Amino acid sequence: MSGFREPGFADRQKAAQQAKKDLLNKFRAQPGLDDPAVAARRAEREVAAANREKARLAREAEKAEAKRREQEAAAAEAARVAREKEEEAARLAAAEAEQKAKRDARYAARKDRGKKKK
Repeated sequence: MSGFREPGFADRQKAAQQAKKDLLNKFRAQPGLDDPAVAARRAEREVAAANREKARLAREAEKAEAKRREQEAAAAEAARVAREKEEEAARLAAAEAEQKAKRDARYAARKDRGKKKK
């Protein structure tokens, strides 16, 4: 059994040329742009891209609709809170007016009692 022989410059150069030829042959063996298989794959990619775009647009529309519904709900909640505040203010004003009327009635009654004594 002979030992390992170190490749010389000519062997390395020949190996490099062979590698370049193999790479060039591999590139030439690929189908061209006019090949039906390549056209079919390109069409499939375009269809997939169109489907992705449709799905993206649908998601954006759904997000916009959800945001619109959320804003409507927030506006309805704000209106409800404002209405409740107005009702509370009206109720407090009515209670205050009632208390004032009672106080005035007591004051008038006290005045009348004072006049009758004299």
